[in-house]
Amino acid sequence: MISVSIVGGSGYGGGELLRLLLGHSQVEVKQVTSRSHLGEYVYQVHPNLRKRTQLKFTDPAQLEPVDVLFLALPHGQAQKKIDEYAALASQIIDLSADFRLKDAALYEKWYGVSHAAPAWLGKFIYGLPELHRSEIMEGRYISGVGCNATASNLALLPLVQAGLIDLSAPVISEIKVGSSESGAEGNAGSLHAERANVIRTFSAFGHRHTAEVIQETGIQDVSLTMTAVDLVRGALATVHAKVKPGTANKDLWKAYRAAANENPFIRVVKEQRGIYRVPEPKIVAGSNYADIGFELDESNGHVVSICAIDNLMKGAAGTAVQCLNLMKGWDEMTGLDFPGLHPA
Repeated sequence: MISVSIVGGSGYGGGELLRLLLGHSQVEVKQVTSRSHLGEYVYQVHPNLRKRTQLKFTDPAQLEPVDVLFLALPHGQAQKKIDEYAALASQIIDLSADFRLKDAALYEKWYGVSHAAPAWLGKFIYGLPELHRSEIMEGRYISGVGCNATASNLALLPLVQAGLIDLSAPVISEIKVGSSESGAEGNAGSLHAERANVIRTFSAFGHRHTAEVIQETGIQDVSLTMTAVDLVRGALATVHAKVKPGTANKDLWKAYRAAANENPFIRVVKEQRGIYRVPEPKIVAGSNYADIGFELDESNGHVVSICAIDNLMKGAAGTAVQCLNLMKGWDEMTGLDFPGLHPA
């Protein structure tokens, strides 16, 4: 058993992380902090955790040393106190955007402010195991992942790994998002996310998660667009790209199957029969799975790659626990084997 604590546990991301850690066979949760809910039972904020824990929210100033410290703070806060947090734990997993980008200049470009701890950017490993599994296994500091970036990166993963994309054409990822994303992204999981007027344009161009896709795929001409839909949990990325001349459906099948075989949480969904023939966010809700599929027009090389994830799981807390498992040498799926619900 190892000891862990969560800094900033009152939001969606922190609550989801706590749910997973309470059910993890190798973990003891020592503290969960929140200034706004100081002294309250965590289940008063996260009602699904009734009879799961008697933990109360504690003051961040009263944090005690642990083996692993999870940071689920609003974006921009972890970087201001990273030295203090590093003194409390030998390993840190940060769910926010503070250490995702490796270049301080790019951080300032995409987030509009100077980074408070640029020397730390190179110490953090981008926390998407499907891209950095071996580095995470040896790592001490792991960054969070953007949910929209994760859906896009995993949709592109088979094509990038197989070298099938024609980089002379732009790549466009159109993402449908649930209402929980406005809280999870805007305030590291605020429970007060606005849920009225859910069906609206979320972001046309220039979303900051674009920087993560550029950094992780190497594709420079890429655009992310977000549209909020009448859904609470979930993100569905529909990525349009061109494949290299001569690429056939059999080449894509080989690439997608290889990605699924190499990664326990990737499932290929491309069916000729059945209820769900393409990836669907409802089916992965509450799980750490990423369902991917594709369609290719062989006549012109236009490929559509689709990825469905739960934005609070594979796009945040689930991937964080997956990283913990890798760092500690445990089975990657420990505490994450929930397959999702059907019907949903």
